[in-house]
Amino acid sequence: MFQPGELVVYGSTGVCRVEGFAGMDQPGGDRGRRYYLLKPLWQDGVIYAPVDSEKVPMRPVISREEAEALVDRMPEIQAAACRGGTAQALAQQYQSAVRDGGHEALIEMMKAIHHKRGLAEAKNRRLGMVDERYMKQAERLLYGELATALDIAYDKVEDYIADRIEGAAESAEAGA
Repeated sequence: MFQPGELVVYGSTGVCRVEGFAGMDQPGGDRGRRYYLLKPLWQDGVIYAPVDSEKVPMRPVISREEAEALVDRMPEIQAAACRGGTAQALAQQYQSAVRDGGHEALIEMMKAIHHKRGLAEAKNRRLGMVDERYMKQAERLLYGELATALDIAYDKVEDYIADRIEGAAESAEAGA
């Protein structure tokens, strides 16, 4: 059980602070059931999540060491193959990666969408709405957790990743 003040990753919402516990006296709430009162860090709102539910995954935020190791592995992670022939099929593939909640699945998806963006821009076209929407969601989930784990500002995560990868590449070249 998580305690007030702890930071958790809640489903596809991302990083939330456990503010406390509550009962639901609202219509539609189960009387007598305990709920976490969650405050998302990177978006507005409050979430009431049943303490005893396994429907939406909730886990602790990764450690600083795990975050650094994940960033170091990013160059090795390959872009996911886009199997969706239609916008609906593509959305289902992306939703699966987001619902999975795995860091590597998010990175694979982001790399695939980034590649598609480059191809579209080369043809003076825009990226599709499905791609844009899921790219923003994946960035919010991944960058939000990395910002929290690394204790840096959300808008500095992309620069942190680029700097760390560039530094690792320079170190590898110097050692070769």
